Amino acid sequence: MATVLVDANVLLDVLTADPVWEPWSAHALVEAAESALLAINPIIYAEVSVGFSRAEEVDAALPGDLLREPLPWEAGFLAGQAFRTYRRRGGTRSAPLPDFYIGAHAVICRHALLTRDATRYRTYFPGLEVIAPPEPA
Repeated sequence: MATVLVDANVLLDVLTADPVWEPWSAHALVEAAESALLAINPIIYAEVSVGFSRAEEVDAALPGDLLREPLPWEAGFLAGQAFRTYRRRGGTRSAPLPDFYIGAHAVICRHALLTRDATRYRTYFPGLEVIAPPEPA
């Protein structure tokens, strides 16, 4: 069965009942779960956990069937390569962005990625299957 890595923004949209994005994110999660396993990694977990006081609260808020995958070592290298490309294109951050690790994890494990911020992933990981809202015309 295929696996879909779920970006923190999608989870947070649902957990916070975001008035703009919650309907799209909730529908996308349900649709993805019908044909794939859903997963997160420690970076996504960290991004989601910011709004909670205790790990137990995060664990209770996240869907119970959400797989928790480790970040593969190979993803660290690929994230570094994406960061190098980012810097060469004029990026100003001094350390790799979390999105680079998340995108690299999806690529290395051949997962699709469910996110609503597709631009960076499509730019730096062109072969990655990205599930995202349609871009505005």
